[in-house]
Amino acid sequence: MSYIFALRTTANREDQVMDFVYSHAQKKNLKILSLIRPHDLRGYIFIEAESKVDAESAFKGVPYARGLLPKPLDFKEIEHMFEQAKTNVNIQKNDIVEIISGPFKREKAKITRIDMAKEEVVVELLEAAVPIPITVSLDSVKVIRREGETEEEEKPE
Repeated sequence: MSYIFALRTTANREDQVMDFVYSHAQKKNLKILSLIRPHDLRGYIFIEAESKVDAESAFKGVPYARGLLPKPLDFKEIEHMFEQAKTNVNIQKNDIVEIISGPFKREKAKITRIDMAKEEVVVELLEAAVPIPITVSLDSVKVIRREGETEEEEKPE
């Protein structure tokens, strides 16, 4: 069984505290299962540990660590801070997509370049008189047709 503890830190020092806590846990062979730094919450990191003693030992002597909150947290209390992990994206150059958010919402476009590292795609709007490359985030487009496929008419079953 593991528990999630909130460790108060000095604001804007969360990354340093995490590094120190991680190295302490490694050196002391503590049962720390994970360290979490929510981006929307300043002044706190979360420690998942098998016991409060392990969590306290991990930050003893760590600069900028202020102390644990008295009670462990329930996962439901912090669940909203996690974003869903990106799954394998099936998108290719020359795909026809629909833009689903932003100023070009509901416009159809053709993929001209994909940058998976930045999670962005460069598209050219199909209805535009002059093709202008536009960079949009990967989650702002939805593939509606692959290159080489034709739009099939709906067949009654």
